[in-house]
Amino acid sequence: MSKDKEIKNESAASDSIKIDEESKLKVYGSAVAFSFIIGFSFLGIKTCLAVADPLETLVYRYNFAFLGALIPIIAGFIKVNLAGRRKGKLIITAGFYISFMALQTIGLVFATSIESGIIFAMVPILVKIMAGFFLKEQTNWKQNVFIFLSVAAVITMFILGAADITVNFIGLVILFVSSLLSAFSNIMMRYVRGTYTPFEITLFITGGGFIAFNLAAIIIGLNNGTLVNYFEPLTHISFIIAAAYLGLLSTLISSILNAYMLAHLQAVKGTIFGNLSTAITIVAGVVVLGEPLGIYHIICTILIIIGVVGLSMASPD
Repeated sequence: MSKDKEIKNESAASDSIKIDEESKLKVYGSAVAFSFIIGFSFLGIKTCLAVADPLETLVYRYNFAFLGALIPIIAGFIKVNLAGRRKGKLIITAGFYISFMALQTIGLVFATSIESGIIFAMVPILVKIMAGFFLKEQTNWKQNVFIFLSVAAVITMFILGAADITVNFIGLVILFVSSLLSAFSNIMMRYVRGTYTPFEITLFITGGGFIAFNLAAIIIGLNNGTLVNYFEPLTHISFIIAAAYLGLLSTLISSILNAYMLAHLQAVKGTIFGNLSTAITIVAGVVVLGEPLGIYHIICTILIIIGVVGLSMASPD
């Protein structure tokens, strides 16, 4: 082999490594951005629920999300052509996600935040089990240690922060089913990654949620005679701003980011960033709302971050 050819081959190998590193930076950057968006979403939820019920919050959350998805399509910035492709898997993926959000909302009516926090902290473990069965994705012992470290830290944080722990069986069951649907949604996003783009997946999620929650609001409104109050939440500027954040960022953008990172990461690696969102929520509560910060918050947050970073670095994808 000539010297010039060796230099070209070395240069090509170097470019390949550089591209690979750039891709990783984009993927993990998307994961961190996803965590921050979800971490701050509790502010929007609290603001919306101060003037509207959970269903109204979901309705306008998905109204903003679907509108946000349609604008770039109508403007011609993004082209979506699903002709000739089977849409069954796409509908199932969106259905799991929408059902997860609906049951989560219902479950929170019956259960406490401590129950919700503990149940959803275990989603990465559910995803780990499901990914091994459905996607044949295996984890090594190092990854398992970091998964359980992150999950244990979240659960510990919720338990130590609870004034008292009560158990509502109905709420617990609903939240557990919701967490299963969340796990299935992530598995499906990874499963269809080679067939649909992150935006196409998100378009079906936002469109499906828009139809489902508006239909539910109309049926309930007609039954209770309260349909005339459909636009009442929009009389509050704080609700509009919060619902826009929940719809455009916490639903539309976060779904795109979630689908993107699950297209490039093991399912459990992508899912574990949901636990990082919990740590960000705690920090946001302290900084924005002036909530008390305990030493256990700091320790558990550090352990969550160690778990997420450790899992990401434990082995190559």
